[in-house]
Amino acid sequence: MKQLMTHKFKKNALTMAITLVAASSIFVVAAYNSSQMGPGPDKGKPSQSASAPSAVKPSNKAAQPVTLLSQVAVQPTISASYQAEVTGYGETKSRFELTYTSEVSGRVEWLADAFESGRVVKKGELLAKLDNTNYQQAVSQAKSSVATAEQALLEEQREGEQAKSEWERSGLSGKPSSPLVLREPQLASAEAALDSAQKDLAKAKRDLSFTEIRAPFDGVIVSRNVQLGSYVNVGGEVAMLYSTDRIEIEIPLSEKQWANLPKIDSANTNDAQKWSATIKATGSEANDGQQWSAYVERTHQYVTQDTRQRSLVLVVEQPLQQDAPLYPGTFVEATIEGITIDYIWELPSSARSQQGEIWTVNSEGLLQKSAANTVFERQNKIYVMPTEDATAVQVVKRPLSNFKAGMKVMPLVEEL
Repeated sequence: MKQLMTHKFKKNALTMAITLVAASSIFVVAAYNSSQMGPGPDKGKPSQSASAPSAVKPSNKAAQPVTLLSQVAVQPTISASYQAEVTGYGETKSRFELTYTSEVSGRVEWLADAFESGRVVKKGELLAKLDNTNYQQAVSQAKSSVATAEQALLEEQREGEQAKSEWERSGLSGKPSSPLVLREPQLASAEAALDSAQKDLAKAKRDLSFTEIRAPFDGVIVSRNVQLGSYVNVGGEVAMLYSTDRIEIEIPLSEKQWANLPKIDSANTNDAQKWSATIKATGSEANDGQQWSAYVERTHQYVTQDTRQRSLVLVVEQPLQQDAPLYPGTFVEATIEGITIDYIWELPSSARSQQGEIWTVNSEGLLQKSAANTVFERQNKIYVMPTEDATAVQVVKRPLSNFKAGMKVMPLVEEL
């Protein structure tokens, strides 16, 4: 037991000795570091030899790092002449969009195989037939009335001639006291009766012809509203048809766009036909590379109240016979050739900032900005009025939101 106590005492003494040695080492290191630091404010003045190293320190602090200038891509730009293009949007529509209604009433007794939605039909093609029994009877009655009226007119003409002959044989001079003597009123009545009977016959024949429903023009059947055996009243809807001879597109334009189009004589709007245009489908209907040639057929001589814009109308002839058919109801983008404009800049669309500004770099490398007066746009390029009078100007191709006028930058030239 005594030996165990002695062993523990020795172990604790050894631990305390190690702790004292470690604490002494820390104190020595701290004292050494303090001796290496410069003299405090209450120390004596440094010697001449000690001040030599301190004289070098100010020169080291004065050597500041060189500031790197922001690099911006610029395009050398000069004024030139470019042909304007006017771009607008619209929907293709058939020249005629007809809700075909029946002129007569009757039951549908026959339908043509081509009388189905989506089918293309020719002008005059028979689409359906109505029961025409009553109309044939009306024609027969009208013919009988005409024959009776013709007979009555012939008899009256003969009686009139006889009355005139008797008056001449009577030896009386002058004219009869009454036109009834020469049967003139009776003759006029017979002539009117014949004219009325002939018109009744013409109407009966026309009504009979309307029992045959025919296509009024070359077109496509959009919908058929009658069935075999159904009864159609006068004015009842039979079908919806779109003409196929040409497609028309109404394109509303702003005043600036109108200014870029060729000038026309307002008294002779046929000059608009000289304008050519190219159209292509947009949105989900777009087909890469597919275009159609069109021309301006007419211009509206009024401003639409809703949009406060004036429109022109483009035409595509025989749209369904194109290499790629152009269907009614297609949303399209139209590009119309305009006038040639002098002294404008051609820039990438990215050169116009979100705030609608153009940034340039002057000869001193300083940024400058001005409002972008865009004349027209074409194929990811913008054409703007020059913002400076210099012959060649460095325009920033991709301005950043943190640009500030007067900022020093390093321009890097990139061609368009």
